Amino acid sequence: MATEYGHGYGRPRGTSDWDARRSAGRRSRLPAGLRAPFEGRTWREFAYVLLSLPISVLMFTYAVTMVSLGAGLLVTFLGIPVLAAGLAGCRGLGSLERARARGLLGLDVAEPEPLRMRRSGLTGWMGAVLKSGTSWRHLLYSVLHFPWAIFSFVVAVNFWAYGWALLTYPLWYWVFPMYGGQDGLQLYGDETHRVYLDNPFEITVTALVGLLFTLATPWIVRALTLVDRLLVHGLLGPSRLATRVVELESDRGVVVDTAAADLRRIERDLHDGAQARLVALAMDLGLAKEKLAEDPRAAARMVDEAHGEVKTALQELRDLARGIHPAVLTDRGLDAALSSVASRCTVPVQVDVDLASRPAPATEGIAYFTVSELLQNISKHARATSATVDVWRSEDRLMLQVTDDGVGGATAGAGSGSGLAGLAERLDAVDGILVVDSPAGGPTRVTAELPWRG
Repeated sequence: MATEYGHGYGRPRGTSDWDARRSAGRRSRLPAGLRAPFEGRTWREFAYVLLSLPISVLMFTYAVTMVSLGAGLLVTFLGIPVLAAGLAGCRGLGSLERARARGLLGLDVAEPEPLRMRRSGLTGWMGAVLKSGTSWRHLLYSVLHFPWAIFSFVVAVNFWAYGWALLTYPLWYWVFPMYGGQDGLQLYGDETHRVYLDNPFEITVTALVGLLFTLATPWIVRALTLVDRLLVHGLLGPSRLATRVVELESDRGVVVDTAAADLRRIERDLHDGAQARLVALAMDLGLAKEKLAEDPRAAARMVDEAHGEVKTALQELRDLARGIHPAVLTDRGLDAALSSVASRCTVPVQVDVDLASRPAPATEGIAYFTVSELLQNISKHARATSATVDVWRSEDRLMLQVTDDGVGGATAGAGSGSGLAGLAERLDAVDGILVVDSPAGGPTRVTAELPWRG
């Protein structure tokens, strides 16, 4: 697989993106602390906190009522269907909560794993609901979210109300002497002494305190909704086991597709390269055999040409075998194999392999082909004058880092059209990671991590 660097290597990618960055720069001139009370995100999070109280009351009441009723009826045949219906209702309320978090908090939580029914019918459905860990996690969310919703509602509303009330106090303090029969807002009072906020200095200080409350409230609300995010993600999303199963299924698909692509590449290289050359060689030798008696010189010339073709075919087969799994990697390990790859790069490459032992052959092969792809990238696209390859072990990870002093601009983002994205998918299929650091103008540093298997 030939990798390539991202579009617009080392230069802006388009007028629209450039304009978006300039407009974002203009918007960010105002400090974040001053922007926060007026941002749409702040108001959406505040709305989320306000809605949490009535929704959590509904969820808590429903969950406790249905579970209590189901548990009380377990002595009869009605307990199990009631309990199953209660858990199913909690799952439905959980869908509502995920939608609310998606719309107001921007938290996109995947749907949990569906029910796995071993038998059809009502009995099978009830068994699947009661055995599903997702159902019980939704019930736990319905119970735990209620006290937290009360706390966050009280804190957010009080900070918000007091902040704006104190901030705007200079605009409405006249209400007290005109309609309340007192000089201003009472700060302290007992039987003999009272303190009112009524002179210009006290009014100004009150407004400044309100300003502090108003500026702090968005961050307090954000901290409160962070707990909501954790609750929704941890209890209403798919379990870690289900997520891992999905990842493994996806990785298995990537591995199968990669293996199929490699087989097609090998078949194509054999058919279009060595096989075609060997067929032509057989025909030339047949003609030389026919001319051997009539024109020995011509036959000798044809045999000499066939000898050159044999050398070329052997070299193509050798290159093809090296692309499948080089013998030097099996015999001498990564240091010698990567040094051999570096010697064929178009720029000088310094290789430093610091490994006390060799990893498993599969890990070694993936590391070899990863570095080969990256060095091929440098040769074709980077316009570099030098490169370095570093390989070391960090605990249970095999680390690879390839650096060049080229023009930069490489990207491995999904949908970028870059071959690095395909390389990242291959590494991800074996629990590996590919990180690209390539600012415009360079240098480019690509770091890969692979699980160490000895």
